[in-house]
Amino acid sequence: MPPPSRHNGPVPRSNERSPDRSTTAGADFLQLDPREAPAGGLADWLARRLRQAIADGRLPAGSRLPATRLLAADLRVSRGVVTDAYRRLAEEGRIAGRGRGGTVVVDPFPRPSAPQPPAVPAPTRVPASAAASPPGSPFDGPLVPAGFDTLRNAPARIDLSPGAPDLAAFPRTAWLRAERAVLHDLAARDFGYGDPRGTPALRRAVADWLGRNRGIRADPEDVLVVAGAAQALALAGEVLRTVGLDVVAAEDPGSLGTRQHLGHRITATPPVPVDAEGIRVDALRATGARAVLLTPAHQFPTGVVLAGARRRELLRWAAEGGLVIEDDYDAEHRYDRPPVPALRGVLPEQVLYLGSVSKLLAPALRTGWMLAPARYRDLLVDAKRLSDLGNPALPQLVLARLMDSGALERHLRLLRPRHRRRRDAMTAAVAAHLPGAVVHGAAAGLHLTVTFPDGPGRTDTELAAAALARGVKVQPLSWHARLPHPPGLVLGYAAVAPGEIEEGVAVLGRLLREAGRPLPG
Repeated sequence: MPPPSRHNGPVPRSNERSPDRSTTAGADFLQLDPREAPAGGLADWLARRLRQAIADGRLPAGSRLPATRLLAADLRVSRGVVTDAYRRLAEEGRIAGRGRGGTVVVDPFPRPSAPQPPAVPAPTRVPASAAASPPGSPFDGPLVPAGFDTLRNAPARIDLSPGAPDLAAFPRTAWLRAERAVLHDLAARDFGYGDPRGTPALRRAVADWLGRNRGIRADPEDVLVVAGAAQALALAGEVLRTVGLDVVAAEDPGSLGTRQHLGHRITATPPVPVDAEGIRVDALRATGARAVLLTPAHQFPTGVVLAGARRRELLRWAAEGGLVIEDDYDAEHRYDRPPVPALRGVLPEQVLYLGSVSKLLAPALRTGWMLAPARYRDLLVDAKRLSDLGNPALPQLVLARLMDSGALERHLRLLRPRHRRRRDAMTAAVAAHLPGAVVHGAAAGLHLTVTFPDGPGRTDTELAAAALARGVKVQPLSWHARLPHPPGLVLGYAAVAPGEIEEGVAVLGRLLREAGRPLPG
């Protein structure tokens, strides 16, 4: 299990970087990291990065730049740095102010031709015997652990389950305003059957969003709109099985839910251990699998970020013919670390990318997207068409308007301090009531994991069941682990008020004191 995450307190804003700020400053927008700038050259650096993004198409004509005040706050630099960089680009004719419409790109420069991906052999069927954990082995295990449905579906006074966003924060006013505008503009034909890939407006908005916020250069034609990450995984599993990739390795510990969605369609999901630097690529090679499912930006459930050396090692594995299924889980929700660019932006023809708004807006919208290597794109579109003919058009158009107008980014800016306060309440409660526990993954996301090196006095599933009996719902770490791991709990905090977080963790503390005996290995 990786070591605990550390987070820093508030950092004063100034024109140059302070030692504390250098560990946390950074913007989702273009993954800007001021640590890259030379001393005294912040404005030059920022202007150069913006020019590059305009030239390579990540900021196409019409893209809205962040307000100078907001970008300066993200980068922890003075507003004058951003204003100066914007002024230079305006003088060059690359951007222009549009009053209340903000600052936008007005002159798209020719894009350099995309680098050719390394040649890889055509997909061929891999026998199940090639995997380290063939079906039926103890490591592949049952798709649903004992007691899973009972615990997951039971009501609770305080629900600390991971994966739940703050649904009370849903931007109802902005959504209604956008929906009224969309309905006003819709023609009668727009209420008919549409493109199974998704509406052109949302595919264009997603491509722009990913270019600005995740470092992915994408064409709208690359985007397939799906009903959340769950359907994305189901479609991916169906297509990969068709082309012979019926063994997909998975992180361990790793999300039980994603493994369930894949496990219904492919032969095996051999586990690959995760350590403090992310997935162990040497162990991935040892499985013999030619595809792997990852959460590199914020690994579930440990919260580890895939380290630079591991990213390079993984990309070498992919360039040799491997396929990475990148679930960009929780990438937007970060508090104490710079943004992490998506793997898809580096090696697009070997990365199948998944994203959604389930954690950013609400799971009920059932809206997400996939960007697949070209060789799988038509197969995925066919599978989507046969599945449901495409997502409902009206929510897609509303979401596209929120993305294009900047309302979605404003919503994210409102969420971060709210989530940070709840994260802080959770870590403080763990320190007070679970003094022997180790916290993992607190720098980002909507949950954290605690482990008990000395044992909680019972199995983590028994601890979760005892907590539920007292009105507190948590998830045992063992649900998500097939390899040996210390016992632990996965605790969500985004949807719970700070007072309830403290109360729920206090219940866990009382249960541990009552147990008072070491956990058997």
